[in-house]
Amino acid sequence: MRTVVVGGGASGMISAYFAARKGNEVILLEKNEKLGKKIYITGKGRCNLTNNSEVFDFLQNVTTNAKFLHSAINSFTPKNTIDFFTSEGLKLKTERGNRVFPESDKSSDVIKTLEKALLKMGVDVRLNTKVKRIITKDSVIYGVVTEQGEILCDSVIICTGGLSYPLTGSTGDGFKFAKELGHDVIPLKPSLVGLELIGNDFSSLQGLSLKNIGYKVQNGDKVIFSDFGEMLFTHFGVSGPVVLSSSCMINKMDVNNLSIVIDLKPALNLDMLEKRLIREFAKNNKKTISNVMPSLLPKSLITVILKNSNISQKKICAEITKEERQRLISSLKSLTFKIKALRPIDEAIVTSGGVDVKQINPKTMESKIIKGLYFGGEVMDVDAFTGGFNLQIAFSTGFIAGNNC
Repeated sequence: MRTVVVGGGASGMISAYFAARKGNEVILLEKNEKLGKKIYITGKGRCNLTNNSEVFDFLQNVTTNAKFLHSAINSFTPKNTIDFFTSEGLKLKTERGNRVFPESDKSSDVIKTLEKALLKMGVDVRLNTKVKRIITKDSVIYGVVTEQGEILCDSVIICTGGLSYPLTGSTGDGFKFAKELGHDVIPLKPSLVGLELIGNDFSSLQGLSLKNIGYKVQNGDKVIFSDFGEMLFTHFGVSGPVVLSSSCMINKMDVNNLSIVIDLKPALNLDMLEKRLIREFAKNNKKTISNVMPSLLPKSLITVILKNSNISQKKICAEITKEERQRLISSLKSLTFKIKALRPIDEAIVTSGGVDVKQINPKTMESKIIKGLYFGGEVMDVDAFTGGFNLQIAFSTGFIAGNNC
């Protein structure tokens, strides 16, 4: 049996490996000049290749179609991924939040490990080979047409990724193939991406990184998303771990009605924070408030917070009224900015949307429309929070597709 795998990313390489291990003749087609270009940039070049969590906890971090992935994640768990790479000679380490990285901190070592595994299994890897279309006869896979010619086969696994980071080759080819073969494609949205903010109140904060803050996205008083952790102010608005995670939850909503709310002092409740301010102002009663605030905030935030609180920077601490103190507490506990938009999909870490999973068998990853057609990874309408979850989805679905083709 001959299997053609289209796309040499995470899901493509792993599906090619397991299809070959099962005894198939496997041809892996990659349009780039090398395999794993997107893997190379993941985890800031360190490659957070999985999240070492139990299946139940893992699925809690899947934001789109977790139920569909139940069988795949159970069949090829994070532990199976760790065992696979370890058995192939790659040393791994687990960091905060169960994130798993290569011990070397080099994503290139993950790619090399997969390449060696493919070589060992005799996979025919063809680089610089772009697939133009997929051929079927009577709703059964017959072959693929590349720019170099036609390849006949018994099964095809589409592992072409999404639309994020197009320079890595993710240009939406798989969505085109799926549509041509009669599949529905759920509208594509950016996920794990920064947020643009309205106005310019944040412009003076560019480059400011905040740690251990409370973070919420709200529609009026309704909380859409809440988290605790790190974020970063940028030239367009905000980014960083908690912001990226929130984008997964709001990318299908009208963001113009949404705001982000930052709690700069989450360890202190309102009463504790008021007592802290009273102490600080009493101790520095002859100083201006702008000279005292550095003990509470990063310098670049002071102007923004005082402006929000409608307090003059030249105001002497002894003259601060109770009403002004309350406004200051409110600003510190709920610094609010209105969201303008999500950043473009080509900046997103993953693509939300894709081939409709209702048309895919979750136990085999085979199309319910075309016999012999399989899918793996981001080309399907599945995505998750940051932390190694999306790469594990690629490995698990790739394993299922390769093992069943």
